[in-house]
Amino acid sequence: MPRARKGSAPRKGGQRRRGGARSSAQADSGSSEDEAASEARSTTSDCPSLLSTAAEDSLGGDAVDEQGQQEDLEEKLKEYVDCLTDKSAKTRQGALENLRLALASRLLPDFLLERSLTLADALEKCLKKGKGEEQALAAAVLGLLCVQLGPGPKSEELFHSLQPLLVSVLSDGTASPSARLHCASALGLGCYVAAADVQDLVSCLTCLEGVFSRSCGAGGSTAPASLHGLFCATLQAWALLLTICPSTHISHILDRQLPRLLQLLSSETVNLRIAAGETIALLFELARDLEEDLIYEDMDALYSALRALATDSNKHRAKADRRRQRSTFRAVLHFVEGGECEEETVRFGLEVLYVDSWARRRIYAAFKAVLGSGMHHHLQNNELLRDIFGLGPVLVLDATALKACKISRFEKHLCNAAAFKARTKARSRVRDKRADIL
Repeated sequence: MPRARKGSAPRKGGQRRRGGARSSAQADSGSSEDEAASEARSTTSDCPSLLSTAAEDSLGGDAVDEQGQQEDLEEKLKEYVDCLTDKSAKTRQGALENLRLALASRLLPDFLLERSLTLADALEKCLKKGKGEEQALAAAVLGLLCVQLGPGPKSEELFHSLQPLLVSVLSDGTASPSARLHCASALGLGCYVAAADVQDLVSCLTCLEGVFSRSCGAGGSTAPASLHGLFCATLQAWALLLTICPSTHISHILDRQLPRLLQLLSSETVNLRIAAGETIALLFELARDLEEDLIYEDMDALYSALRALATDSNKHRAKADRRRQRSTFRAVLHFVEGGECEEETVRFGLEVLYVDSWARRRIYAAFKAVLGSGMHHHLQNNELLRDIFGLGPVLVLDATALKACKISRFEKHLCNAAAFKARTKARSRVRDKRADIL
């Protein structure tokens, strides 16, 4: 990769920077992904149940049973790889969806290394000749392949062979918005993991920048609603690549893109507004690493826009959207004004990951979006993610140690009851104070 990632100092199972971030805003890509896979799921075989059984065994089951589950899974995956070249589009989509589920849930680098060329050829045909849902699923599988293979010659070769197709579909205004959305995410994630040349990074940044910049003509509100998810995913992929961008480019990018991001803050879509706000905070974080007393020339307009969104109470917006927006922009405004970020902790197994900067927040959200419920499994076992987040070597624990650390249902019930009681008392005191004021 072009440069070392932000925040390399490990701390209690995870690296730490200056501050943390709040919970990640979900992009419109989530609903698009569900739509892209809806038909494919109708042809899905028993792979999901097999994956869940194998995942449970990995938490402390018998080693022989786990090996048998692994062999059964690989047999299924061989069938899915063969189905990628089937004449039926529905069969290909079903195979792609099953591969996506498998790669997100399990770590299979050896299996994929043996078939990297076969998979590259199959995905190339799906991206080139497929339509809509098939292209979206192929792009999602490509991103997962890069996460599985990690940085190295194989993943770099895979990314370089399919990068032109990703750019072609992303730039094609007549292509399906869902396909373009997933190609944007795959382009960002693939470049982040596999690209070793700075020129590749700059090329991907320019491509992604060109797409989301088209929504800034009139504050982003004139763009069709169907494209808001695409602009959001493209902006998030661009922000991911900023975390590995050479420092010499950051100040130039800040001056050029901040006015456009300010326009996106007036978008009709809450996810696009939140993505723009988080990207602004990320840009200021990266720029302050170079110049601690950074001051943007039009800070008053920026403060005004952020403060308006942090206190927005328009009734025509959904209540949940208003709450999420205010929470995010309070954190963004506090940070831009020179404050610290709150730290978020992610617990998985016996370890803890500290998400304590806007850069780490964007990186974590990007991998979480593609891995879904398999994020914790990959944090525990994937060397790529453990290296990115400074978690150290993979912990090797036997079944006895894992079982000893598991909490019984009764103990969980007691903990939840105690937490509920403490929370009720705390809120009661606040309510009493409000009553006194009234």
